[in-house]
Amino acid sequence: MVNYTKEDILRIAKEQNVRFIRLQFTDLLGSIKNVEIPLSQLEKALDNKMMFDGSSIEGYVRIEESDMYLYPDLSTWVIFPWVTEDRVARLICDIYLPDGKPFPGDPRGILKRALQSAEEMGYTAMNVGPEPEFFLFKTDEKGNPTMELNDQGGYFDLAPTDLGENCRREIVLTLEEMGFEIEASHHEVAPGQHEIDFKYADAIKAADQIQTFKLVVKTIARQHGLHATFMPKPLFGVNGSGMHCHQSLFKGNVNAFYDEKDKLGLSATARHYMAGILKHARSFTAITNPTVNSFKRLVPGYEAPCYVAWSASNRSPMIRIPASRGLSTRVEVRNPDPAANPYLALAVMLKAGLDGIQNKLALPAPTDRNIYVMSEEEREEQGIPSLPSDLKEALQELIRNDVICEALGEHALTHFFELKEIEWDMYRTQVHPWEREQYITLY
Repeated sequence: MVNYTKEDILRIAKEQNVRFIRLQFTDLLGSIKNVEIPLSQLEKALDNKMMFDGSSIEGYVRIEESDMYLYPDLSTWVIFPWVTEDRVARLICDIYLPDGKPFPGDPRGILKRALQSAEEMGYTAMNVGPEPEFFLFKTDEKGNPTMELNDQGGYFDLAPTDLGENCRREIVLTLEEMGFEIEASHHEVAPGQHEIDFKYADAIKAADQIQTFKLVVKTIARQHGLHATFMPKPLFGVNGSGMHCHQSLFKGNVNAFYDEKDKLGLSATARHYMAGILKHARSFTAITNPTVNSFKRLVPGYEAPCYVAWSASNRSPMIRIPASRGLSTRVEVRNPDPAANPYLALAVMLKAGLDGIQNKLALPAPTDRNIYVMSEEEREEQGIPSLPSDLKEALQELIRNDVICEALGEHALTHFFELKEIEWDMYRTQVHPWEREQYITLY
């Protein structure tokens, strides 16, 4: 993270021929929004004087209370490498009210509040390593996405089987130019599916990077005549796209999740944190898996976790403990998907884990068997619940959980719940092609 000053940014903008600046933020559903300003207005923006209409943004405010201010985070300054003439730069912003207070419905602010809770408990950082997956589809002559995949490759395949390789390579180079440290890039299990892993960062930076990553992937894919989608399950019968989140808490330079004396190398803190995640998992699923489509991914047989359990080795439970120890000791939560608003997803997982630490929750025994082959009776016997089976069930679980509701705050919770109830109702009342195929001649 570069600690730019206001003077640095004004100088770099002039030197690099930046003509426009996007003041970027995220709405409640996780969509990137921005107010674009010319260079002449940059100094005003850096003085936190740039106003916008919050009533136009999903989940923000009503029209009679619409004035809001964009406070740029100077460390997020970056120039988009794909625009060479009339260059465009970006600053990610926090949202403030006219009275100078943070807007309680700003997703980035919600994550900051959760991190403040961790700080009050003595934790100086939450480190997060996200793994967002995506599909590449071909586009038609008008540039609209088709349902034709760009390749028929599989896990770790190479060109010419993986026709997305050149596109993926350019995405990696672009991300590196924008300050990302890329650790790996490969074809995923399903045809047309890809994953690019970047180095872990503190929670705010990690969420910012997820949003930037999505923007870069979609932009470069379009330049290659492809459409990139982070939809969790675009195709029936193949793996969906997840966004596994590796996470750990630090006290200064010390990883609070590591204990060399423990058989698994896990501290009591890590175990309590995992117990909190497991306890609240069914309730935060509406946030980490927020669409009707998300639950088409959370089914047995496609490597997605649908059972609330943990293991140090087995990949069928919701939580896995990767093999690295020492500073790299971490918990991998596997159920989130890339449709999630990353700020909200990290906030609710952190608060769930902190609740486990605060209340010293006992961690259940690990599940080292393949849960997918267990019968329902066996799972019940071992106390392994399932994640919600659809968005409606997830919303009902969410609204009953005080810890997760408090993490979101009243404003975000109310608006999120309303928006998602509308989504569920539209889905529930729609007549889908499958129904016509099944019933139109049968009855």
